[in-house]
Amino acid sequence: MKEPMVNVGILFEKIINFEFQGKYRCVSNGSIPTGLHTAFFDEGKIRYENELFDELVFEPSNDDTDYVELKDVVIGINFHWERKENQRFKGGLKLIVENEKLTAINQIGVESYLTSVISSEMSATSSSELLKAHAVISRSWLLAQIDKTKTLEASTHYQSTFKTDDELIRWYDREDHTLFDVCADDHCQRYQGIIRQNDAVSLAIEATRGTVLEYNGKICDARFSKSCGGVTETFENCWEPVAHNYLTVLRDTPEENDFEDLTNETTAEKWIRTDPPAFCNTHDKEILSQVLNDYDQETMDFYRWHVTYTQQELSALIAKRSGIDFGNIIDLIPVERGTSGRLIRLKIVGTKRTMTIGKELEIRKTLSTSHLYSSAFVVDKSAGTGGIPESFTLTGAGWGHGVGLCQIGAAVMSANGYAYDRILLHYFKGAELIKRY
Repeated sequence: MKEPMVNVGILFEKIINFEFQGKYRCVSNGSIPTGLHTAFFDEGKIRYENELFDELVFEPSNDDTDYVELKDVVIGINFHWERKENQRFKGGLKLIVENEKLTAINQIGVESYLTSVISSEMSATSSSELLKAHAVISRSWLLAQIDKTKTLEASTHYQSTFKTDDELIRWYDREDHTLFDVCADDHCQRYQGIIRQNDAVSLAIEATRGTVLEYNGKICDARFSKSCGGVTETFENCWEPVAHNYLTVLRDTPEENDFEDLTNETTAEKWIRTDPPAFCNTHDKEILSQVLNDYDQETMDFYRWHVTYTQQELSALIAKRSGIDFGNIIDLIPVERGTSGRLIRLKIVGTKRTMTIGKELEIRKTLSTSHLYSSAFVVDKSAGTGGIPESFTLTGAGWGHGVGLCQIGAAVMSANGYAYDRILLHYFKGAELIKRY
């Protein structure tokens, strides 16, 4: 197997501005563009240089030195730190039409892509073992998604939304992208071009080149999140109902099998309200800075966290985020929890409507202007009048879905002397490290 290419969706706008540095060729019209250019969505096509195209493809002459800068790329989509920045990308640029907008796609080799991903996800101060561990899981996840694309294309029965009058179950995953392999934001993996790349990451990529996690001869769908909150979640509780034996429940401690059943409501509530030891239970700023970029550190409470909404705030928020008018919110009732205590089904009781929602990301999206840190939370209500609570306080655990590698936990393990293979096999039980190319 040779190094594969990957198509990464970067920007989705009606107007896209881009600037070439180096020698590029426009495959679509044979021109050699230089400097700043603009493409528009027009009449269902791409308007560029006063012509209409179904797609535009630009190829570099030198993959090592040529790059294209995309203007006003949105990062942190729907998160509290969402912002725009100009980003530079090596490799090819492809523009297509999608949903009455233009989509800018970067076409690049997997190893070059990973150099940017690890630099975007991790700090330049990260330890070499942590960087190597992340290189392997990012490579594994990416190649697993490319394989999954082929499965989805061959399937006519795949569904990610199930809705009845009183229940909505939805998950968000690779199937959201059909015209490219992965996106460049947190929905997939952060990929922010060459600006943040550093030598330490390049060395980690080269040291693990072509190496992936496999289970029973198949590349692992190697997931990761910021903080598991002390116990990991299983794959099927966040995405499609398919169990992966290497993405199992485990305690994020050296004694990883010593924990209680957090699918039980009483046990989960006690767990979430306390501060149990775990690799990811740390306030060490030096370690955290290895995993968290500056904008991630704008809030530091994520192993255990709190958020409070007034009745007016919560009812308006749920109506806006779900598109359903529940009226005043009377209660938020846990229906089903996963192995980490994360809610995978939550009943929203309102004066006008009652409905159960899931899975975990749907819950997080509904109960926040961006995303709650996680769906592992318990609810306290303050008394109001007429049976309508005055406010709701959510006390929660962890950051993200909690499946697979816990980034903060892995950073602590690395700081404690664990080698990258031991870190990986702690989080991916029964997997093997295999060099594919």
